[in-house]
Order: sequence, then C-alpha cells, then structure tokens
Amino acid sequence: MNHFLGKSFLKENDFSAAELNYLIDFAIHLKKLKKNHLPHQYLLGQNIALLFEKPSTRTRSAFTVAANDLGAHPEFLGKQDIQFGTKESVADTAAVLGGMFDGIEFRGFKQETVAKLAEKSGVPVWNGLTDEWHPTQMIADFMTLKESFGKLKGLTLTYIGDGRNNVANSLLVTGAILGVNIHIAAPKKLQPQAEIQKIAAKEAEKSGAQIKITDDLLAAVKNADALYTDVWISMGEKVDVGERIKLLLPFQINKKLLQQTGKAKTIIMHCLPALHDNHTVIGKKLTTQYQLAALEITDEVFNGPQSVVFQEAENRMHAIKAIMAATLGTLFIPDSIFA
Repeated sequence: MNHFLGKSFLKENDFSAAELNYLIDFAIHLKKLKKNHLPHQYLLGQNIALLFEKPSTRTRSAFTVAANDLGAHPEFLGKQDIQFGTKESVADTAAVLGGMFDGIEFRGFKQETVAKLAEKSGVPVWNGLTDEWHPTQMIADFMTLKESFGKLKGLTLTYIGDGRNNVANSLLVTGAILGVNIHIAAPKKLQPQAEIQKIAAKEAEKSGAQIKITDDLLAAVKNADALYTDVWISMGEKVDVGERIKLLLPFQINKKLLQQTGKAKTIIMHCLPALHDNHTVIGKKLTTQYQLAALEITDEVFNGPQSVVFQEAENRMHAIKAIMAATLGTLFIPDSIFA
C-alpha cells in the first residue's frame, strides 16, 4: 500500500498537514541514506521526463540526481524540445509523454499547463515551478527549518521583498497548513493577492498559524526564527527595474535588519539565485548602475554564520527525491497514518 501512489504534486494545498509533514520527514530520512551511501532505488528502471520552459540550475540538477539515486532514468526536454501551444497542444503532448514515461516534471510559466499535463498524461506530474506556485521548493524549505530547529509548528518565518511571487505564495500557504507563523513584509503594491491570502487564512484557522502581511518591516521581523527573501524581479517579469529597486531597497536583508529580530539564532534563507554581490553579469550591471553593493540581501548576511542558503539548496534534491519516490515508488505508506 502506498498512500501517495499515482498522485501529482502540483500545489501545496492539494495536501494535508500530515501529508506534507510525511514528505518533509521522508526527505530527511533519504538525506541520511544518501550521506551514509545506502542505496534507495525505489524507482528502479523507470523513466522520468524533465520539461523545462524556464531554465534552472537547482531544479534540473535536483531532479536529475534524485532520479539517478532512485534508479530511474531522467530525460531533459528544454524549451526547444517541447511545443506547448505552438506545434502541439499541451493535452496532446501529455498523452504522448504519458505513454513513454513513468513520471513528468514541469518547470514553466502557467499553472494551467502543469495541471493539464497531470490531467491528460495518466502519470504523476511534479511542479518544478510555475508563476503561481513552487511546491518542491517548499518541502526543501520546511525541511531546512525542521533541521535547524527540530520542529515546525509554532516557528515564525518572515518573507521580505516581492510578496506577490510564487515563492511568497507558496510560503504563505504552506506555512499556514503546517502551523508555521508566516509574516510577509512587502510594500502595499507588492503584497500577496487577495485570493492567496484567503487560501492561507482558511488553512491557518485549522492549524493555528498566525499570518501577518504588512509594509511595517520591523513589526514583521520581530521574533522571527527565519528571514527569507528572493530576487526582486522574477524570471520573465517585465517591470521598470529602477522603480522596483527603489521600492524594495528599504526591504533589503542586511545585518542591521537581522539584529532587529531580537533572536540570536534567526536563520537566513533564500531560494537562489541571489544578487548578494557583483560577481555575476546581472549583479554587476545592477549594482553598478544603481550604485549598490547588493540587492535583496547583503553578502555579509548571505555568507554569514546564520545563513542556511546552501543547506537549503542541497535539500531541494532530497525533497524532490522524497516527492518522486512517494508518488511513484514501491513504498509501504498506509492511509491510516493520515487519518
């Protein structure tokens, strides 16, 4: 019996707190197996399609290594290989790939695309990121929180920056499901959409999580166990860069802000990539043009002793492995433990 078998992983609120906690704990378990070189080939001989409309270092690497560790064979299909809506419909592509592959990962723009893949392929589909949600990142993030504090319920995570993007949406809803207090610190015009807030509020009523969405940065970071940020301009987003930077610069995570939490062990999180210095083409261009040392987070904090960003990045692979193994693997996960 496998409670998750055949299910797709498209967005967080498709799953209960018990189910998400199981995946987080399973990811921690698989990480221990990996560190001790113990085999765990739950998907031996299966084939996995990796569909990428949007590029990503971490998502592609995590799915590839996870599939290999599980005994599966991953096949990468980039934006030049898939014809969504141009030469072939999403439904037709889903039917074709579902007949050839045992599972499908999708990273791209529209949530409706990944939903259609799941509907028409007949195999588990995993959302590697859409414009609305980033669910595999969430298993890694809350796994990192649990590794850092030994628990989840009752912790406070403050997300700072663009509060309307997929990461902010997913953190708000996932935290609400799991009983983690979520604060979103963002300018009023960049706060989560009402629909997302409504979903989170409904989940928080069940879990007891406290939600705070505000442009008062100091109120948002007070007593935070974790400070989390993301890039200020999402991939493919067309905005006035100078205006966005001016709007969000007061929301930069720096040493002074970290000290305002009032906690000595507040951790620093970022889903990456991060513009914390000028050692990238984009980073150098923006920091030079706007006369800044960094954008959403300073290098001092990003590489400081309280940062867990690279642990968090590694955990993407363990989290994705848990999701793939649970939904496609030969595991015994009885329904009774989720009752």
